[in-house]
Amino acid sequence: MKYSKTIAGITIEICEKAIGEDLVLTLSGGEKPHIGCVVQAVPRPSLSGDGTISVTSSVINLTGHKDEFLCRRLAENRCRETGKVVVCTGGVHMDHITGEQIEELLKNIDRMMTE
Repeated sequence: MKYSKTIAGITIEICEKAIGEDLVLTLSGGEKPHIGCVVQAVPRPSLSGDGTISVTSSVINLTGHKDEFLCRRLAENRCRETGKVVVCTGGVHMDHITGEQIEELLKNIDRMMTE
């Protein structure tokens, strides 16, 4: 599956592929898409004991990259939704991105997967 949307003037693309029972998400966008981060999200029973699914994540960042904010959110949310192991990798780059654009991306990235 492929999802594409323009958020805060930045075109974002998310691709999802099943690998056996697991999922791989790739995130790209902006002027220089790249791999700046890899997040692996693993589902587990919540420690609260209420039957909900929680997530334990492992993250690998390239030095100086901030892509974890988006990749982690995508991987963890998709992991909770599906109960599957999810890996998300990729990166979004915009020269001179503003704090407002980053906040808008974070607020709207979840909607891309649910719409």
